[in-house]
Amino acid sequence: MSVETMSARSFLGRRSEFVILLALFAMTLVGDVSADSKGDAATKDAEKAGLAEFNSLIGGWRGVGQPQRNSSKDSWAETAEWNWHFDKAHSALHYTVKNGKQLETGELTYNPEKKLYSLKGTFAGKVERTYEGKLTGDKLVLDSSEDADGFVHRMTVTRLNEKRTLVLYEKRKAAQNFYARVAEVGYTRQGTTLAIEGAGEPECVVSGGKGTIKVAYKGETYYVCCTGCKQAFDADPEGILADYRQKLADRKKKLEAGKPGEN
Repeated sequence: MSVETMSARSFLGRRSEFVILLALFAMTLVGDVSADSKGDAATKDAEKAGLAEFNSLIGGWRGVGQPQRNSSKDSWAETAEWNWHFDKAHSALHYTVKNGKQLETGELTYNPEKKLYSLKGTFAGKVERTYEGKLTGDKLVLDSSEDADGFVHRMTVTRLNEKRTLVLYEKRKAAQNFYARVAEVGYTRQGTTLAIEGAGEPECVVSGGKGTIKVAYKGETYYVCCTGCKQAFDADPEGILADYRQKLADRKKKLEAGKPGEN
């Protein structure tokens, strides 16, 4: 065997080893990406489950703000809207206010590991503030860290019912424990009266909230609760409906498991 032949075989052998190693590396990389994708999906689902507590807020509201309780002095009228927002890895609720004197825009998120809610808000005067807190019953209490002026700010969102919500703004000196009232906004759902809503309403196939917007796919009509959920549905109707059907199946099993056994 010539030296040239041996060198060629040696080169081909090294080349084959390199190709195998490259393939193994690619398989490992794909595995890591797949694991990350599954982790992102699980986190997104857990975030959505925590935020689903606020499905009753989705939609438009008309509000009246009052610095002093039961006084029209310096009061104002505003409108607000809550919408779902989804990206590839996270779920959030967007809170947008028009003609208000406190919050202008906010993004509410949920940390499933800490079981804490966080709101990043932009206030009148372009002041940015981040709050964190817990949901207890129908009240979400969120506190900020100390600002440059030495104040800690608090927002309390109280869901009275499907038609009425209160948002209370307070602040205190960092060295004090007592919060002073800044203002409170009382909201009534737009386009409704204060009568109690009936049951049997359509369900949003994305969030599980109250379905108010019709969407169609393959000749069938479904419902979503807001523009954010409509965008999510339009982007992946097959995936959304598969998840929704699984949710319905799980719900049916749970109901059947709770039925008393026959004699």
